[in-house]
Amino acid sequence: MNEYLVEIAALSGIVKTLGNRIAKRTFATTITFLNGVPIESVSKVMEHTNIRTTQLYAKMLDEKVASDMAPLREIFAIV
Repeated sequence: MNEYLVEIAALSGIVKTLGNRIAKRTFATTITFLNGVPIESVSKVMEHTNIRTTQLYAKMLDEKVASDMAPLREIFAIV
């Protein structure tokens, strides 16, 4: 798989070395986590036995935190 990622990077003009770990992190963070998939489901899909392993890949992003907190801002907004 890493060889394919290297080839994709070269064809796409990406100068960063791509590998299995980056692919997993991208899947967990960009594809699933930022699209509202719960971390428990991501953990199951990635076949992690411990959710802490998934947390290593699915780094918390400011964008995700802001969207998660938006409903609270509406509830507690001063009118």
